[in-house]
Amino acid sequence: MRKIYLLPALVGLLTSVAAGPLAAQGAVPKQKAAPAPRAAAAGAAPAAAAGAPVAAATETPIAGADDKTAKAIDGFRSAKFGMNEADVRAAMIKDFSAKPDAIRAQDNASELTHSILMSVPELLPNGGTAELSYVFGYKSKSLIQIGAVWSKGTDTAMTPEKLFSNANILRAHFMGEGFKPDSIAVNMPVAGGIVMFRGSDAKDRSVILLLQGTFENKENNQRVLTPTSLLLFYVADAKSPDIFKLPPGQF
Repeated sequence: MRKIYLLPALVGLLTSVAAGPLAAQGAVPKQKAAPAPRAAAAGAAPAAAAGAPVAAATETPIAGADDKTAKAIDGFRSAKFGMNEADVRAAMIKDFSAKPDAIRAQDNASELTHSILMSVPELLPNGGTAELSYVFGYKSKSLIQIGAVWSKGTDTAMTPEKLFSNANILRAHFMGEGFKPDSIAVNMPVAGGIVMFRGSDAKDRSVILLLQGTFENKENNQRVLTPTSLLLFYVADAKSPDIFKLPPGQF
């Protein structure tokens, strides 16, 4: 069964790019919480995707966004954070005119979370088939995260150029959505990819757009990324995700 890798614990991506292992590897990674991706080495040449240059990493406030216009991240389409599984299933059926048997279930044995997944053609217009995943918390049993993945594993016709195009379209969209200025970062090289966008709302609910792939060193020490997957996450609480953790002192 194909599995989706989700990121409910990317604390570093919400504050700064901190040292740590890459969040995910492979075209359709396994669902699992992870530390923040490792930042590219200081002084490295700007990354590029599919052979095209990417702007230098940016983590400065974006003018024009303030508390009155700030984006509120409450879920994805009709599925809202805090919903139970039955309500999310109904939202998926409504949003995508899906049949109930198109929705699959998946459990995470280490985090003790539960997910439901569905393939959606043209989730992004002309973007190919994506796989959506809705994650329910360990204690709350309510929706804590929504993820979408585009890759060869979700669509055999996917190409690096299409992934790069999808990433640029989504980044441009999010840049105009009014996230908290001091939370916005774009084009941030990390180990194994580029954080195309990250931003948070007033309640620290976050959006993360991550383009993953393989880097090659080209002329003039320029690193070029060939994309293999694009991951989009809506996260209710990245700093304290509702996942199983051993109580202190047990071991």
